[in-house]
Amino acid sequence: MGIKLRLVVMNFFQFFIWGAWLLTVGAYWFQNRQWSASNFGIIFSTMGIASVFMPAIMGIISDRWVNAEKLYGLCHLGGAVMLFVLPQVYSPTAFFWVLLVNMMCYMPTLALSNTVAYTVLKNNGKDVVADFPPVRIWGTIGFIAALWAVSLTGNETSSNQFYIASFISLVLGLYAFTLPKCPPLSAQAGTKIMTEALGLNAFSLFKDKKFAVFFVFSMLLGAALQLTNAYGDTFLHDFKNVAAYKDTVAVKYPAIIMSVSQISETLFILAIPFFLRKFGIKMVMLFSMLAWVLRFGLFAFANPAEGLWMILLSCVIYGMAFDFFNISGSLFVETNTSPAIRGSAQGLFMMMVNGFGALIGSFASGLIIQHFFTNANGSLSWQGIWLCFAGYALVLAIVFPVVFREKKITDNR
Repeated sequence: MGIKLRLVVMNFFQFFIWGAWLLTVGAYWFQNRQWSASNFGIIFSTMGIASVFMPAIMGIISDRWVNAEKLYGLCHLGGAVMLFVLPQVYSPTAFFWVLLVNMMCYMPTLALSNTVAYTVLKNNGKDVVADFPPVRIWGTIGFIAALWAVSLTGNETSSNQFYIASFISLVLGLYAFTLPKCPPLSAQAGTKIMTEALGLNAFSLFKDKKFAVFFVFSMLLGAALQLTNAYGDTFLHDFKNVAAYKDTVAVKYPAIIMSVSQISETLFILAIPFFLRKFGIKMVMLFSMLAWVLRFGLFAFANPAEGLWMILLSCVIYGMAFDFFNISGSLFVETNTSPAIRGSAQGLFMMMVNGFGALIGSFASGLIIQHFFTNANGSLSWQGIWLCFAGYALVLAIVFPVVFREKKITDNR
């Protein structure tokens, strides 16, 4: 099996695990377990809580002591156990703790998978800016495949979604140990001071104004990503309460409709090398912010019937919104940091996006929706919700180009 094909398999399974339950856990929560909405925001915050510290810690370990591919495999094996246990708990509190442990295993693998891919590509003389996106695209395809598999088998509200994810996590965990070796790099550099010995020198990137601004806006964009993950599928499910829409395709198969977002990702991932070289990271991230404005704005006026085109267009735009800050941001970190701290720098990036960003998105949106967009009968005012989110993204798009300064990205083999 060729190097690129081996990385393709890794990325496919990496995101299949997530796609099997991430967008459908809300349907399982409300329709299968029939637990309260007040606890759901807390459950979804497990991603953010775990991402605050676990990716950075695992990045430090991969930089200093343990091969990245071995650490990656161990994390997935731990995640497989937690996903298997998850359907067997019968209270929101127990669900929270089991899911949190699962997220502590899974979230570091997002950064570790990048570290493994970048290391393997570089060790084989490849250009990460040009060669990584065609590999990473298979992660998105894996996410789509999982969504379709869960939806078409009628498991959107079933505990089977977690068993499916658990099995794939087990397979990937074992497969990881067959990947090319990715030994710690900073251990070879003869570090002298305590911060370097612990791998904490990646945090020194905050002293650089360019990186400080980059990480802050990555966090704020991470909040936007959390909003669409948490409420997109639930938004479509809610149309079942409207007689005119309850039999539409979008209401019957919301996960499949939402998968258009991931299909769109596959196209925008391939466009990243061109956009980075042509416009630089500043403009690419600005494009992402404007795309979030359109993503939320279209949802505000959409419906599953005559307004279905707006839902589909919003999903297409999601590809740019997600890829142009998530994948491009990862490449920016990779090509602008020294080899000795790249693992921990990737962990730091994930901590800002999926950690603090996810926490801000979870808790702030929950409070805002509860106080301003919940009707007397308990239903949600979705148009107001999406317009509020669109306004948030617009503010980011206005402020970002004023405070961020950066040259165009260059190749780094």
